This record gives sequence, C-alpha cells and structure tokens, in this order.
Amino acid sequence: MKNILILGAGKSATVLIEYLLKNASRYNWMITLGDIDADIAIQKLNKDPRGRGIYFNSADKEVREQSIREADIVISLLPAFLHIEIARDCVKFKKHFVCASYVSDEMKVLDAEAKAAGIMLMHEIGLDPGIDHMSAKKMIDAVHKAGGEIKTFESYTGGLIAPESDNNPWNYKFTWNPRNVVLAGQGTAKFLWDNQYKYIPYHKLFSRYDIMEIPGYGEFEGYPNRDSLAYRKVYGLENTATIVRGTLRKRGFCDAWNVFVLLGMTDDSYFMEGIENFSWKDYTNSFLPSSSSSVKTKLMEYADIHKSIEMQNKFEWLGLFSEEKIYKETDTNIKATPAQVLQKLLEKKWLLEESDKDMCVMLHLMEYTLNAKTYKVQSSMVVIGEDGLHTAMAKTVGLPAAIVVKMILNGTLQNKGIVIPVLPEIYDPVLEELKLEHGVKFEETTIVK
Repeated sequence: MKNILILGAGKSATVLIEYLLKNASRYNWMITLGDIDADIAIQKLNKDPRGRGIYFNSADKEVREQSIREADIVISLLPAFLHIEIARDCVKFKKHFVCASYVSDEMKVLDAEAKAAGIMLMHEIGLDPGIDHMSAKKMIDAVHKAGGEIKTFESYTGGLIAPESDNNPWNYKFTWNPRNVVLAGQGTAKFLWDNQYKYIPYHKLFSRYDIMEIPGYGEFEGYPNRDSLAYRKVYGLENTATIVRGTLRKRGFCDAWNVFVLLGMTDDSYFMEGIENFSWKDYTNSFLPSSSSSVKTKLMEYADIHKSIEMQNKFEWLGLFSEEKIYKETDTNIKATPAQVLQKLLEKKWLLEESDKDMCVMLHLMEYTLNAKTYKVQSSMVVIGEDGLHTAMAKTVGLPAAIVVKMILNGTLQNKGIVIPVLPEIYDPVLEELKLEHGVKFEETTIVK
C-alpha cells in the first residue's frame, strides 16, 4: 500500500482529494489529509475508508517529520513559504514532493540532494503555473518539431467569476487566496516585446494592459505578470522576439484596481495608526489630500475618474465612503497594513457564494514561420466551476497535481530532482487525461497571415 500525504485542507484541495480517493482502491493507496484543524481534514474525507484526517502543523517538527516519514509522497497545498521545510524533510526521508508553487531560490539548492536521494520535487503543477506550462510547451514543441521558427509567444491566465454568477460592478469575486489577489503584480513586470526588453513598475502595471478576446466569452484585459524572461530558456524560446506571460481580468477591472495602487491601499509594508477607530470613509480619506470636499469627491478628483459613472459605482458599491466602522469595539490589539484592511473589505464584498460558479480562462497567442509562410495561432481554455466548493480553480489546480502523483506512484514518471511539467512525458498524458476525462481542453484556431 502507498501512503499519500496531503498537507492543507482548504478550498483548492477539494477536487484533488476526491480524485485520489476515487482511485485509492484501484491503486491500493491510503490518503492521509493533514491540516491544522483536524476536524476539517476529517470532514473533507467524507468517511471514506481509504482516507484519514490528522492534525498537522508545519511548525511542529515532531508532527511534521513523523507525518512525512510515514508517507510515500507528499502533496503540499500550504502557503508557498512553508514548502521549503516540507521539501527538506522529504529529501531527508527520501519521499517524493509535489506542489503547485513556483520553484524558489531556496528550493533550487535541494536539487542535487533530491537526485542523490532518488526522489522527485515536482513544482508548478497546478493551473498557473501548471496547465499554462504544459499547454504552452506542447504548442511550442510541435512547431519546433515541424521545423518552424516562433516569432512571438504570449500566455495569459485568469481566475474569474462565471458569467452566470457575475452580479457585482467589479465583475470579480475571490476564487483563490485573497491576499495573493490584493498583492498581485507587486514588483516589476519583465518581458520581451519585438526584441526589446520591457520593464513595468508596479505603480504603472494596471494602466498598461492589452485587450484580447476569447471566442464566446468576450473581451478581457491582459497585463504582464512577474518575470516572463525567466521562461525563455524553459520554453525553448531564446530566439523569440516577443515573450509575455500575464494575467487576465474582465473589462474595466484594471483601471479601477489602479486607483487602489495610486492611493496606496495595496501597500503591505507598514501598519496603520489609529485604524482601530476608523470607519471605511476614514480609511479612504487617510490616503487623500486635505480639503473641505467630500471624501467621494476627493477620491474621484484625485484619481481623475470624476467623469466615469461606472468607476464611481464600483467604489460606492464597495462602501469606501460609508460611516461603518472597520473593526468592532470588542476587537483588540489591532495591527493592520493598508493591504490587510483592503482585503478585509474585499473578502466581504467579493465573497464567492456556495451557489456561485467561478471560471478559469487561459489564452495562448503564438506567431511562427514555416515553409516561407507565417501562421498566427490562438489557443484558449475556459473551465466553469460546478459550485462554490467544486470550483474551476480547485479543478484546474488539483487535477494536474493528482494525475502526476498517480504517475509517480505507478512508476510511469521517474524523473529525479526538481522538475516542472515542460517535458513531453509529463504534459502529454496529463493534458490527455484532463481533456478526455475532465473536460479541461483547449480550442485552437490557426490562420495564415
């Protein structure tokens, strides 16, 4: 019997857990789900005889090491900064490790040790990163194999709300970690455009987006995300004139979010004084110039959106001008950054209800030459969630990881050290199963210029 240890029983774990339990009898697996709240872990397993829920705290060395020692493979769904301790223990006890997070510099140090231990440290096997890598590399490798030369490659992903559940003026609800959404884009976006290096600082990022369309779902805004340059070599695009990896949002989102950035509401570097007594109007006013005008008027003038009724409605709807207190009188020892306060508001207003359906969208744009002809390719994926638990995000993050776990335990995937899913032996079977068994598929169109 093989023991699979899953760490973290949050929303993104739901579909992964169900997949592994469904296959547990067939492959003789035991699923151990660890969470800091053992009751939640037990509930998630739904009394399945092939599952057991346990208390797990990554800060508790004894609990952590004992849990990992008993496993054959560990799937970490914990926050990214906790992965390194888990991975170190996996190397120490010679256990395979799987997560959906980017490979950190700390993690790279473990590559040689993992190879020596004969184990795999699989990273970036979720949606983005994950399905984006696999689908992109499949397209790229096919062109290279045919002898073509890729001129441009762009890849964008968005976790959004499905059209049938889109009922607020922001056209957005939280479908994944709210903190990550609030802090998204911080740093400098780096990419290559027409053989020129481009750098967009955070304070300009949300005003530098492009409009793109996904057939049947309308127009979206795409903005560059993090360091696209790091994937030139990974994707085999060292000689490509344009390479961009980015994020998708619905129309109107970026300009509105840019107001938060302009005001400083997404700053996570300091704690606000007096915040325990603030109303939402006080919070908003604290970032604006002093004048006798109303807070709403000051915001509209400061952000230069006084002529846009649509933009005004977005901020009015959030309640940023209300007298409602942010914290209750019973709340004590309050310490909060501007970003944390904004997150508190958005978690209430952008809540994904149980009956809501989310939507994950992905778009690849590629231009290449072959046999003296130039081709433009558009490949798009749209996945709609079932409900607030079986979300598109949980499906597209959890299924790739679950399929890879199956491949590792069955011996069909035997790579060692740090691995990301850009190899045919990974992306071919994973994409095939996603398409045939789970409806996660791409629609592709090619035109000759």
